[in-house]
Amino acid sequence: MVDQGKTYLLRLVNAVVSADMFFAIAQHDLRIVGTDGNYIKPVTISYILISPGQTMDILLKANQSLGHYYIAARQFWSQVEQVTEFDLVNATMILQYRGNYPIPSSPTFPNTLPLYKDLKAAIKFQSTFRSLASEDYPINQFPSTNLFFETLHHQQVKKIYWLQALIALVGPTQFLVMYYWLTTDLSCRNISGVYTTDFPDFPPSFYYFTGDDYEGDLALTNIGTKVKVLNYNEEIEIVFQGTNLLDGSAFHPMHLHGYSFYVVGKGFGNYDNETDPKNFNLVDPVEVNTFSVPKNGWLAIRFVANNPGVWFWHYHLDRHMTGNGCCFYCEEWRHY
Repeated sequence: MVDQGKTYLLRLVNAVVSADMFFAIAQHDLRIVGTDGNYIKPVTISYILISPGQTMDILLKANQSLGHYYIAARQFWSQVEQVTEFDLVNATMILQYRGNYPIPSSPTFPNTLPLYKDLKAAIKFQSTFRSLASEDYPINQFPSTNLFFETLHHQQVKKIYWLQALIALVGPTQFLVMYYWLTTDLSCRNISGVYTTDFPDFPPSFYYFTGDDYEGDLALTNIGTKVKVLNYNEEIEIVFQGTNLLDGSAFHPMHLHGYSFYVVGKGFGNYDNETDPKNFNLVDPVEVNTFSVPKNGWLAIRFVANNPGVWFWHYHLDRHMTGNGCCFYCEEWRHY
């Protein structure tokens, strides 16, 4: 229930855990003022796209005629379909104005809600966010470490493939987080047999990642329990490269535990480390903890490793968390 003329703050989270979702309210604009706990330059739009685990702060002005209006959510699907027969349902609830008026026979449905496979709407929405970038919220611009990861998502009836820098996760003999915090003697934290610190900074081979044809079986991975060790206060840049291996290109929502990061660039096709950085947004990049790698594209992010511990970086579809990710081990400040 809302009162005409008032403005309401909506705190929206995608808890679906397995799908990006479009969201809209019939005949009402949405003014987004924050995402993942960080303020952004306010942007007014008629729909949103929200990834699993992502959060948004939205101002809703109840400025329409007294009546009933549908609030609706619909899945965004960016993959080549393996299953063609499924129920294309919408999730709905009613925004109802207080007051005396004839009850409508049916609430108004949002005609701005994109269709299930509206890739253009998804890409357009991804480009709307900018951080405040004020003196109180400065932007760090100079990374000292660069990493390059691949992403792959492909499903068949009885086979599922995951790829992240061509290392398939094998569970350690001890949980890394427990090992980190329970080992109080810092000199013993590199004990052998728990993990190795040689998680690769780059893929073992470079090719046309977003092409249609490939030589050999590039989906094969090595196995291991590998951790990327970061120095305290190290400035990190990571480029996530989407692939079309096994015809599996899709939006990939990526999530980092323990940190927020700046999205400094994104694009389509193969990332070019000579030309693409020239177009990075180093003025007001949005600060988030979850963001999607575009279908057949790439995403560049930056953050400062200033939160010691073992932190999980993963593809934010829950069914992929065990096979598509890595751990960052941020050393403590007292080491130096």
